[in-house]
Amino acid sequence: MKRTSRDIRTANRYDVLRRIIARSPASRQEVAAATGLSLATVANLVGELLDLGMLTEVGFEESAGGRPRGLVAVDPSGGALIGVDVAETYVHVELFDLALHVVARAEQEVRPAENRPEQVVAHIADAVRSVVAQSGVPGDRVLGVGVSMPGQVDREGGVSVYAPNWDWHDVPLLGLLAEHVPYPLHLDNPLRACTVAELWFGAARGRENVVVVNLGTGVGAGLALGGALHRGITNSAGEWGHTTLVLDGRPCHCGNRGCVETYVGAPGIMRNIGELHPGSPLLHPDDQTATIAALADAVAAGDPAALDVLRETARHLGAAVADLVNLLNPEMIVLSSWVAARLGEPLVAAVREQVARRALARPLGAVEIVLSPIPTDPVSLGAATFALKGALDAVGRRNGTTSTVPMWSSRSTPS
Repeated sequence: MKRTSRDIRTANRYDVLRRIIARSPASRQEVAAATGLSLATVANLVGELLDLGMLTEVGFEESAGGRPRGLVAVDPSGGALIGVDVAETYVHVELFDLALHVVARAEQEVRPAENRPEQVVAHIADAVRSVVAQSGVPGDRVLGVGVSMPGQVDREGGVSVYAPNWDWHDVPLLGLLAEHVPYPLHLDNPLRACTVAELWFGAARGRENVVVVNLGTGVGAGLALGGALHRGITNSAGEWGHTTLVLDGRPCHCGNRGCVETYVGAPGIMRNIGELHPGSPLLHPDDQTATIAALADAVAAGDPAALDVLRETARHLGAAVADLVNLLNPEMIVLSSWVAARLGEPLVAAVREQVARRALARPLGAVEIVLSPIPTDPVSLGAATFALKGALDAVGRRNGTTSTVPMWSSRSTPS
């Protein structure tokens, strides 16, 4: 689709703001160098963001042989953003200030019998109301809500196209949510959310070609190629969890057999335990979180059965990650989401060993495999950036260029 001058200006405004958020305070010269935009363009866009109440002047820094440089920083009170992480077993919601610091959190459990669309929507709406109430932020300062939904999504239409673990097909999720959540809504999936979080605040800062492996109940790979998210033609890129690892292997919810997800997602790890050590006390058949926690604790204690399970899981995960190394030749692969966070460095070390056995020497020599360092939920954090981008897009559509008053001033306070 051909981009208009307004589209380009909105994208540049977003890029300038994200660089300042990630490296606040910053001079206009630093932002120009980071974005590749001219100093005059950056100065103009910074002026617009100051007028919007999103940035503030914070003083000067000395420059080498020239006049002191003015510094700008994000104004945390310039608005609030909400990020929603919808997973197969929970809904986790965080409210952030404009500097993307967490202000409030809420979580709702999603039980196996509670995954119909109207039930999930009720969980999301309850958690959103909770974080707004906890924070004390006036409703008219909530710039938007980013919703990360597992599976394939139509982000333009706000539709959950296919969520295999729940057997959802073409659910108009944002339309249903709009009946309960009085803020602008923006939909994407956790692969994109985790990748943006890593690019802005995590291990991938300053990197151009990165794969973020999302290990949870489901499994996928977020792709940043050439410094930008790679979405594919239908926003479906990264469904690596549904590539075939074992021909005619374990059945998968997607209808295929032997998918990566069936061996390294949380249910797959539970099956690894059951097959290697039937009757193991590590296995909590109806509780993924408790099983992964028990496995992690037992690995840390050196339990032989737990180490067997870790090695078997890493054997499969390492083979699948080696495929990513050979196929995409990235400079970094980040292991992210709750399973990776809980199993931690022992899993990363075992995966590195397996990848080294299988990947081609040249791409292997160029890649780092690391654990996500983000201390909060990376999916909620990334989802909040979707709301931020949506807010800036709305400014561009509303005014053609920009506004000269804070972003929330033209809204009415939701009831």
